[in-house]
Amino acid sequence: MKLLTYNFLTSKCIRGVKIGFPLKLNIVEKKVVSSEFNSEFIARMLPRLDWSAIKQAATHIGADLPATMPEDISSDSETLQKLHHILLEVDIVEGTLECPETGRLFPISDGIPNMLLNEDEV
Repeated sequence: MKLLTYNFLTSKCIRGVKIGFPLKLNIVEKKVVSSEFNSEFIARMLPRLDWSAIKQAATHIGADLPATMPEDISSDSETLQKLHHILLEVDIVEGTLECPETGRLFPISDGIPNMLLNEDEV
């Protein structure tokens, strides 16, 4: 699961998780792949990012980001490169997404998050 593919905010109604509520990422196994850095692409994504969720993910993978999004981030090449690495080059192989409000855990297996738990089945 690329960090880019799940923006850490629930976008659909998932039982027990509020829409737009940030989920905590717990990484058990990750792998790093390489991709070409494109600062314009990353800069276009900035308005859609929840900085606190990205900062939390960065901490979990051992990357360091400023506590708040820098005012001049579009011209801050170093931070843009870190965001590129976090969002596009780190694959989460195994782990969980956790709702801090309800404590529900959604497993990530073989890079795919399972947002439907047994108790949700109809």
